[in-house]
Amino acid sequence: MNILFIGDIVGRPGRELVCKALRALVERHGVDLVVANVENAAAGFGLTRDIGHTLLDAGVDVMTSGNHIWDKKEVLEYMPAEPRLLRPANYPAGVPGRGTCVAQTGDGRAVGVINVMGRVFMAQIDDPFAVVLREIEAIRHRTRVILVDFHAEATSEKTAMGWHLDGKVTAVVGTHTHVQTADERLLPNGTAYLTDAGMTGPHDSIIGMEREPSLTRFLTAMPAKFEPAAGNLRLNGALIEADDKTGRATRIMRISYSEAELARLADAPRGAPEPVVLDR
Repeated sequence: MNILFIGDIVGRPGRELVCKALRALVERHGVDLVVANVENAAAGFGLTRDIGHTLLDAGVDVMTSGNHIWDKKEVLEYMPAEPRLLRPANYPAGVPGRGTCVAQTGDGRAVGVINVMGRVFMAQIDDPFAVVLREIEAIRHRTRVILVDFHAEATSEKTAMGWHLDGKVTAVVGTHTHVQTADERLLPNGTAYLTDAGMTGPHDSIIGMEREPSLTRFLTAMPAKFEPAAGNLRLNGALIEADDKTGRATRIMRISYSEAELARLADAPRGAPEPVVLDR
């Protein structure tokens, strides 16, 4: 089984890139299920119902999120109504939505997806290390293949979660920092790990936003209005290969496609060599 995880989609540039390129990526890599972090998909902050539907129609199977998911208030009604949209499972009881789902591939195989959020330099919500074990046990009888999106700031906390879950889930992939790390690996007990999947959107930016307002804030400490940038679009993420009978990962490959590389991928005839080799 092949799972594609797409790193944080930022604004219109990021989501339009996904909508244009996802079908070609799925076909070229034989992807069975697509998971994408969407907490920044609406102008860089939050998600709307229309944007969620657009990404699902483009081929995303499960949408994960993080602390910015609440930035558009309409998500408070959309979240409970859309089971394919997750918020971190370790938000306190009573918060709208859910943190776990079991999705199905096109041929009917089950895949569990769990979303949890870190607490280092983040909101002090419930313990993600305890909550994630509870969520795993709740779906273990339905599937052996489980992917965890750990939305966290600190590299140490993400690494700790990888070791915490080694052998318990198929993959732990980090989100939130928008900077792709180069530490993809298979842990000893069969869990694929990547500290951060990176960002899908404009990379001539400061983590997806226009440079000048961000620089002004750093230089003056004054408030500034942030808008998504537009230059150097890239799709960041990871491809995870798993044994669906055991739930163990057999491979993880970090990907970083430019807009031009994705266009060539879409135009290449079926069976042709991949136009660019990435982080094998």
